[in-house]
Amino acid sequence: MATLAPSPRDDAIQSVPTSNKNTKLRIPLTFSNAYLLWTRCYHPHSKFGLHLETNTSGDHKKPLLLVAAFCFQISSLITSTQSFEILLAYVTTPRHEGPEVNREMAEKDTKVLYKAGEKRLGTDEKTFVQIFSERSAAHLAAITSYYHSMYGHSLKKAVKKETSGNFALALLTIVQCAENPAKYFAKVLRKAMKGLGTDDTKLIRVILTRAEIDLQYIKAEYLKK
Repeated sequence: MATLAPSPRDDAIQSVPTSNKNTKLRIPLTFSNAYLLWTRCYHPHSKFGLHLETNTSGDHKKPLLLVAAFCFQISSLITSTQSFEILLAYVTTPRHEGPEVNREMAEKDTKVLYKAGEKRLGTDEKTFVQIFSERSAAHLAAITSYYHSMYGHSLKKAVKKETSGNFALALLTIVQCAENPAKYFAKVLRKAMKGLGTDDTKLIRVILTRAEIDLQYIKAEYLKK
């Protein structure tokens, strides 16, 4: 499977049945921006390559259906406006993927997130959607470091405190993959092979989606425990 070209690999991923709703939601949020862009441009009329940006007007019913198809048929998971907005924003927003980080901007974003969450009564979900969908993985990793040093606890703890449900799950998936994707997927593999029997679906999906990206680093993380 590691040698499959992206298009047939997409079909292979799609063919693996997944009953776990949390798994379905996490999958598109672990893809790189380059891969999401490729799927939209390389085969625009396939089950994955959908021009989401051109169908985001009106009452959002049409983009909802497109995002659901693009994200492995997870329309049943879009149970709130926040869940829909973060998913749509993440799969359609171009992001820089290099290691460079503007430290001043990262520190500013950290303060903005704090003001949008823990500092106020209620949560400004739109601010979380904007920063989590528009910033690079390196930038988000810098934000998590600043958040801990400035406020005494992790950004993940703040997300769990200020958000809930699928929206919280989406934000946590994004930040965990930004901090250390290999560690995140190693944890997924451990859960898939823990106890009696193996969750073949999770195992196959990790292998298929990460085979040509960072599987060797995932293996190294997995072997640490």
